[in-house]
Amino acid sequence: MPRYEYKVVPAPKKGLKGKDVKGAEARFSHALQELMNGLSGYGWEFQRTETLPSIERVGLTGSTTEWRNVLVFRRMREGDADAFNPELLPSPQDFAPDQDPLEAKKNEIAGNPKDYAEFTAGENGVEDPEELNAASKILSTLAQRRKKSPLDDDPEEGEAPTDPKPPVAKD
Repeated sequence: MPRYEYKVVPAPKKGLKGKDVKGAEARFSHALQELMNGLSGYGWEFQRTETLPSIERVGLTGSTTEWRNVLVFRRMREGDADAFNPELLPSPQDFAPDQDPLEAKKNEIAGNPKDYAEFTAGENGVEDPEELNAASKILSTLAQRRKKSPLDDDPEEGEAPTDPKPPVAKD
């Protein structure tokens, strides 16, 4: 069963000027036509007009009933379950139940080496020892700098001598 969504808009109160549109009735009809054609461009289908009461406040404590003219439109609801049409994916490739999945992947890679070249380029399964040593060298250099006393007079090569900090007076 199709499901719809509805849109209710106020009917125009004044006519709309247009080319070759003369007279009050023609302008009013032109305004309705433009409103209906505008909404139909977005998929809204005109259903009917309604005149409905609207209770509005007048002053501080009073109220009055105003009659409003509205236009009712409808369209098929987007995302409806009937309109849902999922894409079916191809079935996965089956491997023999007695074959190990790891062995199946190795066989697939061996059968299509070009497909996996970007993943295996430059890889031999062993980490580069230089990369591991770089981190340990940086950490040992930081540790040595922290251990160094500010009173040391012997700066290392390339370092400027540091002045000792003056003692802080206690109250």
